Amino acid sequence: MSKGYWVTTYRAVNDAEKVAAYAKLAGPALMAAGGRFLARGEPSTIYELGVKQRTVVLEFDSVEQAVAAHDSPAYLAALEALGDGAERDIRIVPGL
Repeated sequence: MSKGYWVTTYRAVNDAEKVAAYAKLAGPALMAAGGRFLARGEPSTIYELGVKQRTVVLEFDSVEQAVAAHDSPAYLAALEALGDGAERDIRIVPGL
């Protein structure tokens, strides 16, 4: 079984306080669901059509575990706290 990688990019932050409230809940929820943060922050270098925006990468033991983490009650509470505080793109991709 291949690992699952959760990649989030922030296109815009509309409300920093809502993002902070989300982060306070999301980090513990995702780690409790088996996620391991591999990278988070702004890219040091961008190429081609890249945009300098906050990026977060988590590793899970499987794609199924990553999807379950997203759909968990604890993470859904974090999403509720975020509301319209940010425009993001979340992708879960299988490892090789």
